[in-house]
Amino acid sequence: MPLWRHRKSADAYRITTARKSIPDDQAARVRGYVISMSIRIVCFLLAAVTSGWVRWTLVAGALVIPYIAVVYANGGREPTGDPPDTLQQVPGRELPDSSSRQPPAAA
Repeated sequence: MPLWRHRKSADAYRITTARKSIPDDQAARVRGYVISMSIRIVCFLLAAVTSGWVRWTLVAGALVIPYIAVVYANGGREPTGDPPDTLQQVPGRELPDSSSRQPPAAA
C-alpha cells in the first residue's frame, strides 16, 4: 500500500473562503431582476403622468433598465479571487523551468 494513503492532511478549510451556494446566488440574482423590473414599471407609470424633461428622463430610464437587469441576472457566479490557504505549493514539487531544458539533439 502506498505511503501517501496513510498520511493525514493537517490542512483545514476556512468557511469564510467558501462561495455562496448556487441556489442562494440564483435567488439573489432573481431578486435583483425583479426589483429592476419593478423600478421600470414605476418609471413608465410616472412618465404617463408627468411632462417635459422629467417624462423623457423616465422613458429613457425605462428603456435602459432592462438591459442592465438582464446583464446582472445572467452574470453568473463571480470568481472568488484568491485561492484558499490550503492550496499552496508544496516545496520540491514544482515543475522544471522550460528554459532549462536542452533542445533535442539532431540525428
